[in-house]
Parts: sequence; C-alpha cells; structure tokens
Amino acid sequence: MSEYEMSAARKAMIDSQLRTSGVNEEFVLARMAAVPREDFVPAEARSVAYIDRAIALGEGRFLAAPLFHGRMLALARPTGGDRVLIVEGGTSYLAELVRPLVGTCDTISADDAAGATGKRKGYSLILVDGAVEQFPEALAKRLDESGRVVCGLVARGVTRLASGRKIAGKLALQPLAEIGIPVLHQFDKPRQWSF
Repeated sequence: MSEYEMSAARKAMIDSQLRTSGVNEEFVLARMAAVPREDFVPAEARSVAYIDRAIALGEGRFLAAPLFHGRMLALARPTGGDRVLIVEGGTSYLAELVRPLVGTCDTISADDAAGATGKRKGYSLILVDGAVEQFPEALAKRLDESGRVVCGLVARGVTRLASGRKIAGKLALQPLAEIGIPVLHQFDKPRQWSF
C-alpha cells in the first residue's frame, strides 16, 4: 500500500472505529493519527495494520486492536507529570503513543514484568498492553501510592478493559467494558486440579 493509502486507512480507523465507539478525546485521536500502525507489524501485515482486531505477530506477540489502545489512553488520561511504565504485548506501539504525553516512559516486556522481583522504581501510571488473569504483586509494588493502572482483565474467557488505583498499599482493579483484548499468558493464574 502507498503512503497515501496508509494515511487514508489511518483516518478511516479514527472516523469509523474510534469516534463511532465513543473515543473522541482530541489528545487520543491526535496521537493515533500521528503514529503509523504499519510501522509496528511485519511487511506482510502492513495492508491490515488498521483492521479492527488484534494482529498476531507470531511467538505470542500481537498488536492489539485500535479500539483497545484508544480506550486505554482515554481512560488513563496521561499527563506531563506522569512517570509511566508500559508492559509491552509485543510491539512498542503503545509506548510511541504515550511517550510525548508524559514526563517519563519506561517499557518492560511481559516476560520480564511477570518475573519481576526486587527492582523498584516509582511510577504514577502502569499500562499493560494486553489482558491479564492476575496482576503480579511485584509489578504493583512499582506503582506509587495513589498511582493508577489501566489494563485488560480476563475472567472466564472474557476480556474487559479495567482500571485501578493503589490506595493504602493495595491495588484494586475494576473491570469496566467488555472488549476484545489479546491475553498475556505470562500473567495466567496457576491451574488447579478439579473434578
């Protein structure tokens, strides 16, 4: 596809996927218009970079659907004073969307986040680029008091956008809207035997 066709596809994504689903915050639309999704997928997937679903990239990696990223940004409302940690689902697309909006933006792979132990740095906002069954305590410890999290949650096979805040040292996540979100299996709960 030509650069013109990609630009037209990006505009169509904003008009027919984001705006029609209630994502109308100007800062979100501006960032999603500025960052070319096709730069975050393999060459053979460039023509579907603006499809309204997640794009599998192989080896458990994905680029989540535009609506997930749009709603995530709208819910998170990142500011210039935020120190952000992004748990990546397979690309640096979310970090590219967020970086100009915040004070600092660090990234960590889902594998590293799931196995994180003692490393500690205070973040005011953690964004997880996918859905998790459980949010690891070690990752929650990286969140400042009153810091917030936006991620996907998966329960009984259904994924929902969720947000939460750390209060009195505890993080509570509230599922908000059912939406298709790729699952980060690094955060699956241990399976238990049952009848």
